[in-house]
Amino acid sequence: MSDSVGVVWDDRLAEYDFGPGHPLAPVRVQLAMRLAAEFGLFAPGHVSLLTPVEPADEAAILRVHEAGYVEAVRRASSDPHFYDAARGLGTDDDPVFPDMHRAASRVAGASLLGARAIHSGEVQHAVNLAGGLHHALPGAAEGFCVYNDIAVAIAWLLDQGVERVAYVDVDVHHGDGVQAIFWDDPRVLTISIHESPASLFPGSGWPGDIGGPGAVGSAVNVALPAGTGDQGWLRALHGVVPDLLEAFRPQVLVTQQGVDSHFEDPLAHLLVSVDGQRMAFEALHRWAHRYADGRWLALGGGGYEWVNVVPRAWTHLIAEATGRPIRPDTEVPESFHAFVLEALGRQAPGRMTDGREPWPRPFDQGFDPADSVDAAILATREAVFPHYGLTAEPGLWF
Repeated sequence: MSDSVGVVWDDRLAEYDFGPGHPLAPVRVQLAMRLAAEFGLFAPGHVSLLTPVEPADEAAILRVHEAGYVEAVRRASSDPHFYDAARGLGTDDDPVFPDMHRAASRVAGASLLGARAIHSGEVQHAVNLAGGLHHALPGAAEGFCVYNDIAVAIAWLLDQGVERVAYVDVDVHHGDGVQAIFWDDPRVLTISIHESPASLFPGSGWPGDIGGPGAVGSAVNVALPAGTGDQGWLRALHGVVPDLLEAFRPQVLVTQQGVDSHFEDPLAHLLVSVDGQRMAFEALHRWAHRYADGRWLALGGGGYEWVNVVPRAWTHLIAEATGRPIRPDTEVPESFHAFVLEALGRQAPGRMTDGREPWPRPFDQGFDPADSVDAAILATREAVFPHYGLTAEPGLWF
């Protein structure tokens, strides 16, 4: 399915580092890139490595962030004691570190590089595992996110004349920053499938949050109950996303592929497997071709089980984007095992699967209103689907 794929990488992206003990450690991405390389996914002829990555310029950052906030980040970059609670800087989630402005700007530059490559026709798909910082708000850092690289890339596409961008976020946390930045812009459809705000940070993303007065229906939120596993998670994805993409007709699909929905993730409460996540990657790839003429920018995001989950899941993502999917029962290369043992003192998983075989039960064949997952999906459909001329209730199970 894939014609040309670019993977964005530069070793300097690891400079976005909040320090020892912080969950968002750059080693997550480094391990994923190494495992993908061990599988030969970067061999010449299969992908283009988009490098070097330069920081996004100030105009691109200011396109989505307030000037006062950017200035605060600059000040914090040279002051290890800087603290501004209103701006979210110097907090436990977003501690300041040297050259933070440059490091965060480079992450934004990486997603921008991917967007430019897609827009120019250089590649059809672009993947930036270091990106996906979806919590950064116009005027504040939040949830490990300083600058919103996703919004920077989307805004750039809009400024080039792209009329409709669809954004699908499957991170376990609500994509609140991207939603906030484009809340009143009908050119951007934001869809977030996440654990319910009743049980998880950032406490937003209810089904009734559907966009500002000038863009009603452009924000879509599926709030799944804690404990949702593969079947329900995939059912939600398939029960909401393709119908809306078909109705919206995006010219570019941007996705945030956080993998903290996994059952081993220490910061959340969904029970999705690597196998379920792989199936979501496959579906989003297929939908990029079906609804966006193949133009797909896939970004990283959350994922805090550094060894067991993130490398396997994001290697599957790159493999799917290149059109060379890895069989789930494939053994993890011995060379990767040796590296992880030496570098981290841990054993890597044996295979590229968690041993699950999930499948999404089609929502359009009926639903059970007594089921908490079905109720969550239906609440979203009822809130948004009528704005696109779509029917929310396909029929009951009997």
